[in-house]
Amino acid sequence: MSCRIVIYFTFFFCLFFTSVPLVHMYPSYPYSRNYQLDLNFYDRSCPNLHKIVGYGVWLALRNDNRMAASLLRLHFHDCIVNGCDASVLLDDTPYFTGEKNALPNHNSLRGFEVIDDIKEHLERICPSTVSCADILALAAREAIDQIGGPSWPVQLGRRDATTTSKEAAEQQIPSPIEPLENITAKFFSKGLDMKDVVALSGAHTIGFARCFTFKRRLFDFQGSGRPDPVLEFSLLSKLQNMCPNEDASNSNLAPLDATSTMTFDNEYYRNIVYNTGLLESDQALIKDRRTAPTVYYYSNNQFSFYNDFAESMVKLSNVGVLTGTEGQIRYKCGSVNY
Repeated sequence: MSCRIVIYFTFFFCLFFTSVPLVHMYPSYPYSRNYQLDLNFYDRSCPNLHKIVGYGVWLALRNDNRMAASLLRLHFHDCIVNGCDASVLLDDTPYFTGEKNALPNHNSLRGFEVIDDIKEHLERICPSTVSCADILALAAREAIDQIGGPSWPVQLGRRDATTTSKEAAEQQIPSPIEPLENITAKFFSKGLDMKDVVALSGAHTIGFARCFTFKRRLFDFQGSGRPDPVLEFSLLSKLQNMCPNEDASNSNLAPLDATSTMTFDNEYYRNIVYNTGLLESDQALIKDRRTAPTVYYYSNNQFSFYNDFAESMVKLSNVGVLTGTEGQIRYKCGSVNY
């Protein structure tokens, strides 16, 4: 029986009465060489893990249709900074200033409460068992699957970091205004390749960006005092109305994909082809001979984009993981066990 949301009754029936682990429904993908991770890691210690995470994500999406993009971004921002270790979830302490308050994350990352609620539920059902890093990886997959996007298998057995670094986040998270060369270097440093750069950028088919991340394209592109000449005129006009050239508009939101904002599809790549990509880092993909062919290919082939996105998410979710006796299983995702 499928556990995709069709009607509420179907979901609840699957949640409480289906005994087959959801992870077995997914096709195989190439995995990382960290053999301590396992698809079936919690089959005995927490057999209802996938159902609990799926239900928690479903509740979150029911209350906030932006949450799928937020959970995916939260997972990416965790993994790209020193690996998928849930360090992004840690609150500041007298001993460290965490990633939450780094410039790319402050007042921007969302979904912490969703992960906290799922963790609280799991601590009642199978205490001190499931890591926050594994919850985050599963929640990102569930979020995209539940809105109709691609799915991928998630190997489990990650452990949680005991420290975090604001400086590391500011150095390692790609910026939408830095050159593509810098962005690809950050991906490459994590063992990802050029195809992963283009495929994972497709996450911008959903979600929103704050005006300050792209405002210079509208009014003072590269210090020219004029808009980015590449930006399509009708989109430029709309964005200038949404993001007036004043500081008060910096936190206003614009859709990353104005064509199909809430749908996980390949319209993001079509936008880039037609010069309606929102961020400089998005539009740069069509200007580079190494990435442009893949952008054109995905713009005409959603099935291939789905497959490649899923494969890249498998690779991303296995970057720099802690396993075995490394790290810990946090009782609460926002704080280290002492």
